[in-house]
Amino acid sequence: MNVSALSDRVLLNNYLLGDRSAISELIERHSKRVRSYIGMMVKDDAVADDIFQETFIKAVKVIDEGRYTDSGKFLSWILRIAHNRVLDYFRREKANKQINEQEAGYDVIGTMRYSENTAEDDIVHGELMESVRQLIDELPEEQKEVVRLRYYSKLSFQEIAEQTEVSINTALGRMRYALINLRRLIKERNIILN
Repeated sequence: MNVSALSDRVLLNNYLLGDRSAISELIERHSKRVRSYIGMMVKDDAVADDIFQETFIKAVKVIDEGRYTDSGKFLSWILRIAHNRVLDYFRREKANKQINEQEAGYDVIGTMRYSENTAEDDIVHGELMESVRQLIDELPEEQKEVVRLRYYSKLSFQEIAEQTEVSINTALGRMRYALINLRRLIKERNIILN
């Protein structure tokens, strides 16, 4: 039988019946799409490779434990796992973030790297961006997710809809409510955006 002609569902069933090569075929079938998505999100090949491996290790574990419910949407499911792994990565990065001299706008000998910005400009901008990040963190989870995917990952609303498994109208609605809530929080806290 031609393995490439088998559906995802058939390959999963074959794997569960003991055909170990079926899972390899399934992973290979979707590897390019999953790897591209992860790479687009993290923009670092080494990190993307690690997350890619974590994604498929997690998927195989869930399948082996009998917790995967086949709804005919294996690719959507595996992309959701990848998405969650990417979010975990960004959370860890945020928690471990330390500013070095280069990121602060200075090179090793202490000269300004950006002549158009002063150190004060960089500090104010950094504080402003941190305030915005904190406000985003206060949004409901669905709104927070759509804001991050749109503004930090630069995804289109169609891509956001596919990634979060909702309609494009729902994705647009979540963004609308997120912006309304952010404006309200900015006004309540008297944050001035320059």
